Amino acid sequence: MLGKAEIAVIVVLVGCCSNVVFLELLINEAPGIGNLITFLQFLIIGIEGFVVTMKFGSVEPKVPYTAWFTLVVMYFLVSVTNNYALNFNIPLPLHMIFRAGSLLANMMMGIILLGKRYTSSKYMSVLMISLGIAICTIMSANSKTTESVESENFWLGVGICLLTFALFMSARMGIYQEVIYSKYGKHPKEAMFFLHALPLPGFLLLAPDIYKHILISFNSSPLILPILNIQVPCMLVYLLGNVITQYICISAVFVLTTESASLTVTLVVTLRKFMSLLFSIWYFQNPFTSLHWVGTTLVFGGTILFSDIPGLIKNQREASRKRAQEKLK
Repeated sequence: MLGKAEIAVIVVLVGCCSNVVFLELLINEAPGIGNLITFLQFLIIGIEGFVVTMKFGSVEPKVPYTAWFTLVVMYFLVSVTNNYALNFNIPLPLHMIFRAGSLLANMMMGIILLGKRYTSSKYMSVLMISLGIAICTIMSANSKTTESVESENFWLGVGICLLTFALFMSARMGIYQEVIYSKYGKHPKEAMFFLHALPLPGFLLLAPDIYKHILISFNSSPLILPILNIQVPCMLVYLLGNVITQYICISAVFVLTTESASLTVTLVVTLRKFMSLLFSIWYFQNPFTSLHWVGTTLVFGGTILFSDIPGLIKNQREASRKRAQEKLK
């Protein structure tokens, strides 16, 4: 019988990969739908947290609201910017590869803000990730074949700038989150609620764009639902699938972090990203050259090297052997 950790691994792989599929289906229908997707995800997770975690407001938060405020602003900016970048000719495979470069931003922020120093293997891994992202970005720009190549590359550059901003803002958010956890303790479910509920008023600034894409969704081509045999606008089905799989993905990752070692979490998250990338390339026929594959290998190879997965495997084996020897005594 499968335990909690094994089930969490399966759910992360299935839920998170399915989420990417629904995201790409939506982007193919309306590239600018990112704000609506982000709003719905925040709304659903915020409602669930208010009911389940905060018990309709009857539970006193462990962390003061003032401590959450800065983190909430950062998280809102990161989420909106990442999705908004898709408006600027960013292919989804490049989007996924770029976001896999978070280790680069984390290292740079650690050096600048915390004065951290790393081993040579860490620097080598980040160099691999940086080179891989650069290769994929250049190849994506060179793959444009339309007459307005310069215009498309300009907007691709804007999208890359947005992704870069989100990448470093996310790294800064991680450092600030560590400060909160060290001061008030770890409360991941509470953090999940506040990070999604408190930014909701900020979406009023994006209301015209959200309303526009709601209308686009309702007027999208019909899709016949099996069994029920009724017609529903296809984008509404994709939106529902995206929100549900996003919630499943986040919840499963939370369970995984509480039930498994960091090695398992790192392996599963890296594998999930790579599976999503492969599926996107195959199913949606996204352009992907041999140099794209070189860049992808560098990014994911650098991620594995940075995480020191071989070293972690060796340590786990030694720990298991020691426990076995102690039992025999």
